[in-house]
Amino acid sequence: MKRREFISLLGGAAAWPVAAPAQPALPVIGFLSGALPGPYAPFAAAYHRGLKETGYVEGVNTAIEYRWAEGEVDRLPALAAELVRRQVAVIAATGGISSALAAKAATTTIPIVFGVAQDPVKLGLVASLNRPGGM
Repeated sequence: MKRREFISLLGGAAAWPVAAPAQPALPVIGFLSGALPGPYAPFAAAYHRGLKETGYVEGVNTAIEYRWAEGEVDRLPALAAELVRRQVAVIAATGGISSALAAKAATTTIPIVFGVAQDPVKLGLVASLNRPGGM
């Protein structure tokens, strides 16, 4: 092998790690809550356990963007809009009806997961129980 061939081979090998394909981005869950993070900690821990039981582990195969209104429900629309701009894969609207309504007002394309004690059809959260997305 000639000197120039060796140098070319060495230079190409040094550049190889840079040319390696990047790791795919983790899917992002948007977590929207009107609550304070501290008192909500037991519920957030249960949320993480539930995700783990279904195969989703924060930092391993999913990421979570947290938005806390800290008891100021008037902040929820802006926080929901932040999650939409972040292009999260799904929004988990927790802590009551206000979070779910703010998420619904912010997007028509991102799926929203919520739990409410009242009828979600009467609240305007879904079109029907048979076809929540309205399709």
